[in-house]
Amino acid sequence: MKTIVTFGEIMGRLCPSGHLRFVQAMPGTLELTFAGAEANVAASLAIFGADARFVTALPNNVLGDSCVRTLRGLGVDASSIIRIKSGRLGLYFVEKGANQRPSNVVYDRAHSAIAEAGAADFDWASIFHGAGWLHTTGITPALSRKAFESCLAAVRAAKAAGMTVSCDLNFRKKLWDWEPGTKSTELARRCMSEILPHVDVCIANEEDAADVLGIHAEGSDIHGGQLAIAHYPQVAREIIRQFPNIRQVAITLRESLSASHNNWGAMLYHATSDQAFFAPLQDGSYAPYEIRNIVDRVGGGDSFGAGLVFALNTPELSAPEQAIRFAVAASCLAHSIEGDFNFSSRAEVEALMGGNASGRVVR
Repeated sequence: MKTIVTFGEIMGRLCPSGHLRFVQAMPGTLELTFAGAEANVAASLAIFGADARFVTALPNNVLGDSCVRTLRGLGVDASSIIRIKSGRLGLYFVEKGANQRPSNVVYDRAHSAIAEAGAADFDWASIFHGAGWLHTTGITPALSRKAFESCLAAVRAAKAAGMTVSCDLNFRKKLWDWEPGTKSTELARRCMSEILPHVDVCIANEEDAADVLGIHAEGSDIHGGQLAIAHYPQVAREIIRQFPNIRQVAITLRESLSASHNNWGAMLYHATSDQAFFAPLQDGSYAPYEIRNIVDRVGGGDSFGAGLVFALNTPELSAPEQAIRFAVAASCLAHSIEGDFNFSSRAEVEALMGGNASGRVVR
């Protein structure tokens, strides 16, 4: 397996303990961990055993030092992270929901180091040395015009180097605001339409295709927790019709019955065979995992992306039906873990793939 590179922002994540609300926890103590979509993917890949390299810009101070130490402690190659004097460590605050109360995220990411760095600050030829895959998301280009230009330069350089590129659309309405007078959906669509022609594997959730590309799954009521599963292969076909360079489309299928109870699965569409593969299956039919006591769902999509990228780079897991099973099982386990990083091992994911879902004590 060649090195897998991920590019994006890592932040400080500040969260009240348990399920406290912000007004209950502050003033007081918040729990600080590090997080960020592309960093989450790199961490999970390293824990699975992949050679993962994370690329970002960080402030040249002790906060940036702490981020780097954390990543290296997980086995992530942090040698390509650039340190700059301008910009700061981005932050986000998350209040974990429960039952009928949704989780709430507050961003504090303006003028972060990655938003201030320019595309020319990254030496892509050096960054991509020995690498075969680049993963990025639609979150980084939402941060600033400079961050969008850096992301576009990254995918162009990766394709010029003969690498495979994956991109998670990850639409974040609260972030796409750097062009005054332009609606967030319009700005996202315009920018992502420049990035996606350089992408081989597109990852989305049940909302992203609609919000970013205007492609809807007929019959789905996302906010009501009802998904018309049979219509998602057509969503994938339409994405590929718009961007024929894309060879595979993965769509996560989250049925949010409450903040604590989600049904979870996904589909992987393979353009060459015109086949859609769903997971998990029971007796040959789609039967999502029923996650009834979610510990922390933030980062669940990133754990799916990491699982998919790892599987597609692992010969014994790379067949579409295996890759989607691994990705869904990995992200299912991530819902049981505090924080954004998925600390599940490859062996634990494969155990769940094999049907070991009882949660019995391992002695």
